[in-house]
Amino acid sequence: MRQRRSFLLLAAGAALPLAGLSQSASSASADKAFAGKPIKIIVPNGPGGAADLTARVVAQKMSDGLGQSVIVDNRPGAGGIVAGELAARAEPDGHTLLLVSSGTAVTQALFKKVPFDSTTDFAPVSMLASFDLALVVPGGGRFKTLAELLSYARANPGKLNIGTPQIGTTQNLAAELFKSVAGIDAQVVPFNGTPPAITALRGGDVDAVLDILGPLMGQIASGALLPLAVLGAKRAVQLPAVPTARESGGTLSGFDVSSWNGLAVPAKTPPAIVDRLNREVQAALAQPEVRQKLLDLNLVAQGSTPAQLKARLAADIQRWSEVIAKARIPKQ
Repeated sequence: MRQRRSFLLLAAGAALPLAGLSQSASSASADKAFAGKPIKIIVPNGPGGAADLTARVVAQKMSDGLGQSVIVDNRPGAGGIVAGELAARAEPDGHTLLLVSSGTAVTQALFKKVPFDSTTDFAPVSMLASFDLALVVPGGGRFKTLAELLSYARANPGKLNIGTPQIGTTQNLAAELFKSVAGIDAQVVPFNGTPPAITALRGGDVDAVLDILGPLMGQIASGALLPLAVLGAKRAVQLPAVPTARESGGTLSGFDVSSWNGLAVPAKTPPAIVDRLNREVQAALAQPEVRQKLLDLNLVAQGSTPAQLKARLAADIQRWSEVIAKARIPKQ
């Protein structure tokens, strides 16, 4: 009996170094995989936008950590389908990443035919950043608070007009969700981008605009626009005095909508490589200068585990599919 116990203890002790060797081997394998070959982040947007600039800020720091150049490849078009298909077909070796976002979820929900499945054809790596949506009205106009706007909408069914960028964007769908949850009968009016929506707002053609906060900040700072609420779970770092929609209570008490972006790789990429990329993303996002650069772009650095990003993407696809169906937005 004593011999058997000794043998078991020896066997258990021997297993520990083997486990450590296995982990070390995986790490070494991941390190070797990145040697001598540049890494590419495919961005489904043109240069200069929030997605592109986020990718470039993070790519620079990842390059330092990996000892390998990390480049950004802009592939705009077709709601991100061009970039997504290119990434889905890439070699699953960690050298091709895709910038995914709340827009990726919208595309999966809105288009009739997508040549990839965002939930199965990609392995999530990490979130990168989140950015707020806001409901704004003209400065000096008749609405001073969200409560006033909601009161008007309920007293005048069908008369409140909320402008947004193009139909099927995150902002457009968020407006549809907002009026549904708030229980108001309002018209959501899509425009060809943010500038014409703001022009219509300041010209009195719409009563409010719901858009990403970043492009609105200049006119908010000047007083031309008044933010009634941000739509996320917390107040925006840039506008700490502006309440969230959920602070109005009632049916909006659980309201939480924001935009985000992150990174993913082709689905069959080895877990050790996904883990290594995740570590490099977290290290990059922990750098004060990276966090500040993103904040200057009205983005809040926000990393995650691969599992958290997977859950968020799946939840957004489900949410926007339901909004599209309820609003009777035609599939594209």
